[in-house]
Amino acid sequence: MPPTDDLDRTLLALLRRDGRAPVAKLATIVGRTRGTVQKRIDRMTGDGTIAGFTLRADDAGAVRAILLIEVAGLTAPSLLTRLRAMPEIHALHSTSGRYDLVAEIEAGTLPGIDRVLRAVQALPGVASTQTNLLLTTL
Repeated sequence: MPPTDDLDRTLLALLRRDGRAPVAKLATIVGRTRGTVQKRIDRMTGDGTIAGFTLRADDAGAVRAILLIEVAGLTAPSLLTRLRAMPEIHALHSTSGRYDLVAEIEAGTLPGIDRVLRAVQALPGVASTQTNLLLTTL
């Protein structure tokens, strides 16, 4: 269920920046009581608007890339299972256009990214790929 008002949207934005922010701190920022903020968070967690809280590690040394994958034939279900099993793939999305899938990849080094790319390209059902390294998060 989407956020219902500006307070929900503001709370979601604050939680995206810091999923561990204390409710009292959030309440102070938005100018509401702790109880009101807690009820909003509980409601959004209960209705699926907030699906979970995620740890964001310092990734200053990580190499990240976007991998576009063109799937050949009807091999998508088994291919998806294999892609999801790769720990370097942090997210996998279906997309429209020439490519069928978009994978968000993270490894410690460029050779690590290269190993992932070669492994993906070797999977049955992968027709072609295109890779874009992510340089700076803005």
